[in-house]
Amino acid sequence: MAKLYNLSLDELIEFDVDLKEIEQTIENTNEEKESKIDWTSAWSKKYPVLVTYQNKVNISKYALEIRNMLNSLNIEYGYNTLDSMLVLKDILYHEWKDKR
Repeated sequence: MAKLYNLSLDELIEFDVDLKEIEQTIENTNEEKESKIDWTSAWSKKYPVLVTYQNKVNISKYALEIRNMLNSLNIEYGYNTLDSMLVLKDILYHEWKDKR
């Protein structure tokens, strides 16, 4: 499996542990709890760019483009806001993964 994903055995084991922790967190989180979690702060411990980009990136420009895509998914496919966001997130993930 490590060869398949081009990872070392240590990385694969660490990934498996991280994945289990994420799955447990998702299972134990409801909408009320989720609204209280600062996901940016939580993820920034592993990915510091999440703290530093706000002073560099034209957020409003990208936010407008994202809002337009969310609205488009809502109109074209009848998705609600959450489903539209999840679809965009999944598309973005696959684009990132395919370009690695």
